Amino acid sequence: MDTEVLDLPLSRTANERLHAMIPGGAHTYAKGDDQYPENLAPVISHGSGAHVWDVDGNRYIEYGSGLRSVSLGHAHPRVIEAVRRELGRGSNFVRPSILEVEAAERFLATVPTAEMVKFAKNGSDATSAAVRLARAATGRSRVALCSDHPFFSVDDWFIGTTPMSAGIPSTTTELIASFPYGDLAATEEMLTRYPDEIACLILEPATHTEPPPGYLAGLRELADRHGCVLIFDEMITGFRWSEAGAQGLYGVVPDLSTFGKALGNGFAVSALAGRRDLMERGGLRGSGARDRVFLLSTTHGAETHSLAAAMAVQTTYVEEGITARLHALGERLAAGVRDAATAMGVGDHVVVRGRASNLVFATLDENLRPSQQYRTLFLRRLLAGGVLAPSFVVSSALDDEDIDRTVDVVAQACAVYRKALDAADPNPWLAGRAVKPVFRRLA
Repeated sequence: MDTEVLDLPLSRTANERLHAMIPGGAHTYAKGDDQYPENLAPVISHGSGAHVWDVDGNRYIEYGSGLRSVSLGHAHPRVIEAVRRELGRGSNFVRPSILEVEAAERFLATVPTAEMVKFAKNGSDATSAAVRLARAATGRSRVALCSDHPFFSVDDWFIGTTPMSAGIPSTTTELIASFPYGDLAATEEMLTRYPDEIACLILEPATHTEPPPGYLAGLRELADRHGCVLIFDEMITGFRWSEAGAQGLYGVVPDLSTFGKALGNGFAVSALAGRRDLMERGGLRGSGARDRVFLLSTTHGAETHSLAAAMAVQTTYVEEGITARLHALGERLAAGVRDAATAMGVGDHVVVRGRASNLVFATLDENLRPSQQYRTLFLRRLLAGGVLAPSFVVSSALDDEDIDRTVDVVAQACAVYRKALDAADPNPWLAGRAVKPVFRRLA
């Protein structure tokens, strides 16, 4: 695809049809066409492995597949075989399937720091269930969330803290406190400011940076001392950091944790896991004198084909060393991108960050400030070169040829980036409006 003639007429038409019937034009805001350069938001026809094709017939090397959920690549044979087998046996019954037992046993063997697990369909339900359990267990109402992490749930308790808080009562957000990642002193100050009020601390155990030495253990100690529940949101770190999640890698056990994304390789399945005494509050075998917690009760939460997909994913990760492969691919990509950016004189402006299995990139202007304009320029050149990359999060389906091709396209993009920096104006290279932040108050 030539950088000057990339045209997506069928995708543009499909985007108009999407917006006419679906609010936002997508079922996840992060997939919206406002996240891509104007008229360059491809609508996908199909995918295989690490590649996708748009409705215009263009093929792309894809990163961040399924918002990090498709970590084995599209239509992975082992996963598809397991799903097909269950589809022919029925997917949902009036009583639990034996697959629910097998899936729970497999999950708890993979994440041995948890004692019980309950499956659902999306991460928001799992995190909100964890918060509800924490409130019930502690008798407290205030939730403390990590202010440095971008997303926890679509539910009011989190979305009310974002710029998109329309429709959420202030009485809900008044019960939310926050703490910065990596700062134990600030977290203790927050806990002291609300004595005996904080039900839980919820955070991603790691993101674009590794936790400072002793940080997670320090949070564990603070939660115990102040009587609150420690919740790890492992939607991203689960499997990508290790098969047992960040808690398995760093050796710090939360009270509750939530998993999703990579768990189903694109099939809808999430999990709430944790201590038996907490989880049983949503069960039938607890003390008869204690109020019951309405935990997760989802009609489709235990669809057999999704649980089969999750079991196949876990087996594949363990038997094929997928986590190590993700890190190796990410290290090769990060090194190549950094070398290409440096060679083109933009090494301080196109910056690769994060763990090798979960790479993102920053686009900085001439003053080294984050820039949506320069991100737009960069994305345009990647798309024109056949690379669909809202991030550089790898899947195990990538190969060395894909990585080398990506680095070549990045080098071409960086050459244009240098021209824009020299002109101190990226706008001539945008061909339309800049990409926009997901969380913003006005459309």
